[in-house]
Amino acid sequence: MNVLIGREPETAILNEVLRSKMPELIAVFGRRRVGKTFLIRQYLKKQLVFELTGTNDTSMRTQLDNFHKALGKAAGNPKLYQKPANWPDAFDLLSHLLQPKLTEEKSVVFLDEFPWLHTHRSGFLAAFDHWWNGWANKQANLIVVICGSAASWMIKNVVNNRGGLHNRITRKIRLLPFTLRETEKYLQSLNASLDRYQILQLYMVMGGIPHYLKEVRKGESAAQIIDRICFTKDGLLQGEFKNLYQALFDDADRHLAIVKMLARNNAGMTRTQILDGVGVNSGGTITSQLDELIESGFVTAWLPYNRKSKDQLFKLADEFTHFYLKFMQNNRSSGKGAWQTLATSPSWRSWSGVAFERVCLKHIVQIKEALGISGVHTEESAWRKMQQNNPGAQIDLLIDRKDQVINICEMKYSESEFVIDKKYSTELENKRTVFKQATGTKKSLFLTMLTTFGLKENEYSSRLVQNSLTMDDLFK
Repeated sequence: MNVLIGREPETAILNEVLRSKMPELIAVFGRRRVGKTFLIRQYLKKQLVFELTGTNDTSMRTQLDNFHKALGKAAGNPKLYQKPANWPDAFDLLSHLLQPKLTEEKSVVFLDEFPWLHTHRSGFLAAFDHWWNGWANKQANLIVVICGSAASWMIKNVVNNRGGLHNRITRKIRLLPFTLRETEKYLQSLNASLDRYQILQLYMVMGGIPHYLKEVRKGESAAQIIDRICFTKDGLLQGEFKNLYQALFDDADRHLAIVKMLARNNAGMTRTQILDGVGVNSGGTITSQLDELIESGFVTAWLPYNRKSKDQLFKLADEFTHFYLKFMQNNRSSGKGAWQTLATSPSWRSWSGVAFERVCLKHIVQIKEALGISGVHTEESAWRKMQQNNPGAQIDLLIDRKDQVINICEMKYSESEFVIDKKYSTELENKRTVFKQATGTKKSLFLTMLTTFGLKENEYSSRLVQNSLTMDDLFK
């Protein structure tokens, strides 16, 4: 499967780069398995003249040997260049290879898994700094792409570098997982005839990660696919969880402690609550680890309505992590039919509601489009109010609009039309009342229901709900 699906904003940036009359240094980052390498190889394959992929947990000598092999391949003669003794020598040899090509056409150098090339005491980053600032940034036809799954390392050492690379990055591409619409197109290219409810179920388990989705086989239902990929001994995602975090973070255990805690607190946690939960006194380390988890796409930070940044709520954002911790970790069921059994358990209902909410929060652009407010400036936030003697209220998505309206969004997963009964209608009225009283807002409050198959019309839905959206609106 070699078709590039979606990625319109990213390919627009790369197209600008190809038209540029200046040297370009592009940083591409994003979580493991999201398709960074595929994007560069597919879109820039005609201009790609040199490619090197770093190897995790190996020596500088091995990295330089790999560089030498890549150089020989690019030159068409493995014996043309001698093995470099260090990274400055290696980049000198690369300049020699590129010089004649750059006089004729655009040429792309692709350094994949860039953080892994920077081994301990290797001097790689300093050598790259010197090469870019001393020679490469004077070559008008040169495009250098540096890419890495360790997004936190890329941000710290490349994008926000305070040394020789400071302000040298000309373009940044943070590659995100597929949206539901892109996932649908991708599965169609695999000839997988799944309806949107089945696609939504897959997305709730594995997110829009192309490397996971490519395992989908035509003729299988979502339940069969999840069974095979997640619960058979040779399934792609059987060992993925451990590899996922270990490959991204030097001290993965601390990051995992935060992730597991957030997985148990679906409403989100403040930084102070996380500090207390982890049991440490210093906030500096936790702040750094939260930033790394956010940059890598595993956690999102939500600013509560009308609050300051210090009151941020942190939520787990990664679908597969949530699914793994809920159903795969320490699970005794495995093999064919395991997921069908688990999907009828009481824990499935609580998980599915949270998982659907997580998907909705990643598709706010689509929600705004469905509401007809794409052109209206908005601020999205969460809100909760705890009261001692009276029922509190929690709202997981507020869309605060400049046209004097606030959408109070309720997200509900169900297998058919969702029914608002008397008990739930009382809860909805309480949310609206408590929010209005606690915030003192003068804006109109529109209750917006986002469900899988829509609302069953009754007296409560007619009286309370201003907007009713379905999962189809998330696929726009």
